[in-house]
Amino acid sequence: MPVVRTVIGAVRDTTMGKVFWNAHEARVRAGWRILIYTLLWIFAPAAVGRLVGDWLTMPLMSVFPTVAGIAPHALTVFLRLVVILAGTWLAARLLDRRPLSGFGLRINRAWWLDFGFGLALGALLMGFVFGVEWMAGWVAVTGALRVTLPGVSFVMAILGALLLFVVVGITEELLARGYHLRNLAEGLNNDWVGPRTAIVLAWLLSSSLFGLLHIFNPNATWYSTVALMIVGLFFGLGYVLTGSLAIPIALHISWNFFQGNVFGYPVSGNTFDSATFLATRQQGPLLWTGGAFGPEAGLLGMIAIGLGWLLTVGWVWWRHGVVRLETALALYQPKRAQPP
Repeated sequence: MPVVRTVIGAVRDTTMGKVFWNAHEARVRAGWRILIYTLLWIFAPAAVGRLVGDWLTMPLMSVFPTVAGIAPHALTVFLRLVVILAGTWLAARLLDRRPLSGFGLRINRAWWLDFGFGLALGALLMGFVFGVEWMAGWVAVTGALRVTLPGVSFVMAILGALLLFVVVGITEELLARGYHLRNLAEGLNNDWVGPRTAIVLAWLLSSSLFGLLHIFNPNATWYSTVALMIVGLFFGLGYVLTGSLAIPIALHISWNFFQGNVFGYPVSGNTFDSATFLATRQQGPLLWTGGAFGPEAGLLGMIAIGLGWLLTVGWVWWRHGVVRLETALALYQPKRAQPP
């Protein structure tokens, strides 16, 4: 082991080694951390699903026959959550040299209060969009408590949809806000930029990447991609003001679930109609409704985001008495120096 450490140390001191290694922080540089984690986030869940998915699905269906209709889907989604959480823990330990809580997961009573606000906010904003469209005659309700999965009850189907959006909310916020934004802010922070400017730049860059990751979604256009970049800025607002992922995760979950499985809209171009509380048909102007991509690509969705921005700032002011960027996001503390 001493020989291996000596060799590694010698490589780090070379010009090439300095491209990959930050000697001051004693860890891999920010750009490489982001690249490695992103590849892990994309490919590891699919690889694990292929290896163990079938082995676990059949026993699950035999023991719990009532979930047979959603078992493969639910297991795939659950495995994705487990693999990404495990990968994030490994990245925190080996790449970032920080505790897992350093990604905005310092879970306590205050965290859950913010989480509850995020859930309510997403539901309120999607309710606003539906209410305006319904009053304007831009959306027609064609049914209620609809299920499209043969032999599956509404309760099981809606729970499967909720599980999906819980996992999407957790995993996408860990990637875009918890990991990308945090590491970009630390990497951009220097004597010329400063922590506040670094956070703003990281917020913009991570939100742009969030939009681009959806560019191949069904019915996507350049306009919808830009709209999702704005959505990313909105989801990241709670993070840059509090340093916590509570509001972004909860907002992401309820925004998607109410959009797709309560009001029956497309979600970022995808149709999640396995179970919907309301079956709806959009018939208004595409500029306002977003059409086949969903409300996120419509002007009404942008108005909802503006309203959500004001409510988020108001909540942070009420909870903390001040609204300002959480500069700690751009300041790296080695794991051993983290406060208890």
